[in-house]
Amino acid sequence: MRGSERAGLRAEAHHLDPTVHLGKEGMTPALIASLEDALRTRELVKVKLGKQEDVKPKDVANALALATGAAVVQVIGRTTTLYRENPDLRRKSGDLPPWRK
Repeated sequence: MRGSERAGLRAEAHHLDPTVHLGKEGMTPALIASLEDALRTRELVKVKLGKQEDVKPKDVANALALATGAAVVQVIGRTTTLYRENPDLRRKSGDLPPWRK
């Protein structure tokens, strides 16, 4: 992903609320399934990370991206933004991106 694409996605993600919350249980199969579903339908997803003191947020973001095939757009504090394009989404010219709907 190029820097200009990442910057555009960061701007789009600014107004999004976290869709997936990673709690004290960590990266469970249920969490990965929930994140997969969110990425499939929205493409751009914010994830709120729990307060695991022994893990750095960037490491968790990279692990989530690796597990879902997504790209890390940004990590700010304990919130990360992930992006994965879904070529199966039907798009018409002039439609809003799926994360704005």
